[in-house]
Amino acid sequence: VQLQASGGGSVQAGGSLRLSCAVSGSLSDIDAMAWFRQAPRKEREFVAALRWTDSTYYADSVKGRFTISRDNDENTAFLRMTTLNPEDTAVYYCAATGRVSPFNTNKYSATTYENWGQGTLVTVSS
Repeated sequence: VQLQASGGGSVQAGGSLRLSCAVSGSLSDIDAMAWFRQAPRKEREFVAALRWTDSTYYADSVKGRFTISRDNDENTAFLRMTTLNPEDTAVYYCAATGRVSPFNTNKYSATTYENWGQGTLVTVSS
């Protein structure tokens, strides 16, 4: 499985962006996808996750502002981000896993996901 993230950029506070994560390879190996982010001098943190059952999960800091979704026809996952603020500035990474049990145990941990895309930078200015 290969993941390719895109869609990052610079936006003013209050603005919106949509990140994309194109998936190639053996899609049957994927059970869930997620977005993480890493701000300068901070650890990578969970943002949102989506199981192929369409269950979604969000970090409290983005709940109500971000939406994770997927397009099966395009083999792409998305992260729609609205009402952005400077604290959302980070490199955003998409990740995927085919391991159901670890996901159910700790979907919020980066170690749960064995496939990662390269990051895409989101910069929010005040």
